[in-house]
Amino acid sequence: MIKKHIVHSKKHPVFFYPVSMGQKLYSLLVYPVLSVIVVYVLVNLLSHSGFSYTFPITLPISISDILLAALYTLGRLAAAYVLAIVVALPLALLAVSGRWAEKIFLPLFDILESVPTLAFFPIFIIFFVRADYLNAASIFILFLAMLWNIVFTLIGGLKIIPTEITYVADVFKVRGFEYFRKVTLPAIVPQIVTGSILAVAQGWNIIIVAEVLHTYIPHGTAAQDLFGLGSILVQASSMGQSDLFIVTMFVMIFIIALLNFFVWQKLLHYAQRFRFE
Repeated sequence: MIKKHIVHSKKHPVFFYPVSMGQKLYSLLVYPVLSVIVVYVLVNLLSHSGFSYTFPITLPISISDILLAALYTLGRLAAAYVLAIVVALPLALLAVSGRWAEKIFLPLFDILESVPTLAFFPIFIIFFVRADYLNAASIFILFLAMLWNIVFTLIGGLKIIPTEITYVADVFKVRGFEYFRKVTLPAIVPQIVTGSILAVAQGWNIIIVAEVLHTYIPHGTAAQDLFGLGSILVQASSMGQSDLFIVTMFVMIFIIALLNFFVWQKLLHYAQRFRFE
């Protein structure tokens, strides 16, 4: 277990954590590379033109094409996840802001979570088609699939903050944004990580729906599908390309395993220090 060391200076104490060689390599190499890749893909996704790859694809597909499709899929998942976090946090805070708020919003959120995610999709996709922004349609459906996993785990985390912590904050007059920064946000770090794992897993579950859009577009064609792992899987299956299907599925499983090891396991370990004993 990593122990915290405190070095006292004349002005204030300085905190630092000794790290292993593996953690140093992760911080110096893996994390910056992943960040650059995600930012690059997000910039392309959020541009109005989106990516230039459309369907139906031309066979055969090389492994480099599959890896490029994986980047596009990861970009859509990342954009939807960031949006889900931004929306989920104020919703969770609103739901626990008072007794009456809890009575109103918790049942409402439960109903919205119970409505099938795809029920919203045909209603909104017409707007995205008219705006000629199909990437936004994909990100939107992924966002809806992720949102409630994060909202309810955050609500659970907010409700288990010990009363003693809130009393101490009140004694020292820690209120408003200062209370959120020093008490609320650190307290819900474990729930943010747990909710994020569930949310991204849900995103992977519906990635095929999120990229194969033509089935939800009136008079849609396969040319309106988005280039990604999900759409490649669908087309490979429909065309009987078992080799392409297996390779694409293997790439998807490999990426999920890498994310689990290099991202989620690290975050779970980090979040342990914020748990209340």
